Amino acid sequence: MNPTRGPEPAERLDVSVVLPCFNEEACVAELTDEIHGVVSKMPVTYEVIYVDDASTDGTLAVLRGLQSSRPWLRVLRHSVNSGESAGTSTAFRHARGDVVVTMDSDQQNDPADIPRLLAALEGVDCVCGVRRRRGDGDGFVRRISSKIGNGWRNAVTGVRVSDAGCTYRAIRREAARDLPVFNGMHRFLPTLLTFQGFRFREIEVNHRPRTTGASKYGIGNRVWLGLADCFAMRWWRRRAVRGDRVEPELRA
Repeated sequence: MNPTRGPEPAERLDVSVVLPCFNEEACVAELTDEIHGVVSKMPVTYEVIYVDDASTDGTLAVLRGLQSSRPWLRVLRHSVNSGESAGTSTAFRHARGDVVVTMDSDQQNDPADIPRLLAALEGVDCVCGVRRRRGDGDGFVRRISSKIGNGWRNAVTGVRVSDAGCTYRAIRREAARDLPVFNGMHRFLPTLLTFQGFRFREIEVNHRPRTTGASKYGIGNRVWLGLADCFAMRWWRRRAVRGDRVEPELRA
């Protein structure tokens, strides 16, 4: 069984907004209500799911407190710290929405872009954000590392992705079912989808400065590991099984 595939949700919804998080107690409350303020105005049924990756601060307590008065909010908890890719996989497995919107939990993704991501899904299986203006405090270092990493990924994998480090995306749930799970998977998601026969497009999204906490990534775990992972993608490109292999009229 593929670890991203779980039992069918009991209640199907239109949209699941999912956020892996680790030590973000200072911003999850404001971000949660900001997301709700956007999505609640749309003609959709929805849920917001946080996957707490064994935070060591008060993140879980804050989320549990929010959950008590927000029936649309769900909180999942990893027993051990497993990384952002594991959090994304957990969210895919438990999401009830026909479309899953993945966001970072540090407030750098702007919830106001959610309607645009959903609208851009027409005719494709995934919409990937491209950060319009980097809001990072050490923007020069990040821009250089991202440029190197994106160029290398595109050359090695044969799939052009403008901003693989941006995890602000909208993806149809059926397209996420067969994704392999490994550390770093979230950065290769559009590449993996392409190998499996799905289609994605890119749109520009806002990128806000971080106001609380600290980045979990640096040069060591952003560039070098990503460069090495590209060789695994070359192997996967040759071995991938198409995810859209069932005739459309026979899909559940």
